[in-house]
Amino acid sequence: MRHRKAGRQLRRTSEQRLALLRNLAISLIEHGAIETTEAKAKELRPFVERLITKAKRGTLHDRRLAVRHVHVRRAADTLFRDVGPAFATRTGGYTRILKVGHRKGDGAEMARIEMIGVAVENGVAPAKKTPAAPRTPRTAPRAKTTAPGTSATGDQADAQGRRQGRK
Repeated sequence: MRHRKAGRQLRRTSEQRLALLRNLAISLIEHGAIETTEAKAKELRPFVERLITKAKRGTLHDRRLAVRHVHVRRAADTLFRDVGPAFATRTGGYTRILKVGHRKGDGAEMARIEMIGVAVENGVAPAKKTPAAPRTPRTAPRAKTTAPGTSATGDQADAQGRRQGRK
């Protein structure tokens, strides 16, 4: 009997299940949306929403608690820099699950889980852009030449001597 045992087993041990949820959460944070089985998406939703709530508060303690699960530095930075502030006014419900259909190979129910309202470009939530300072045009480097009537310096003289067959 499974009395008072919440959550799905997903046919994994508790360590494997935690590793799976961590990896799925990192992928969701990095890409903004992922496609997985419906059962995994439903288990991932509360896991990620707790991380986003920590990112909204943004304290050092919350960052340390979130980094226990988000082991990729780039994803943790994205979570606290972009995703948390994007949901600052929202009280919950940061993700949505959309049913996609059945997987061709085994007929598993597939679903797409995505973060609501976070624009994602090339897998990374965009940071606020500031206008860049105008650049000055680069000039081509000038070739080094010797003045007429002067001899070449030591290295140049050695190179000229080797080309002409002298030591």
